[in-house]
Amino acid sequence: MAALKLTQIGNSLGVILPKEMLSKLKLEKGDSVFWTDAPNGVMLTPYDPEVEKQLALGREFMHEFRDTFHQLAK
Repeated sequence: MAALKLTQIGNSLGVILPKEMLSKLKLEKGDSVFWTDAPNGVMLTPYDPEVEKQLALGREFMHEFRDTFHQLAK
């Protein structure tokens, strides 16, 4: 764990992420990051939580109709 300082960026405040963190998150200039509430604060992730929800719904749908998909695949 490392401390990050807030810095003035125009009229806003921002955090500069160290190279190690960018590498670990597989982020590059121009990428988006998302924050979500976590039990001990917030979580920063490159993965959009809304996409995760949509994927879960899709998997559930595919599981429910797996026999139909299997017949269509023939």
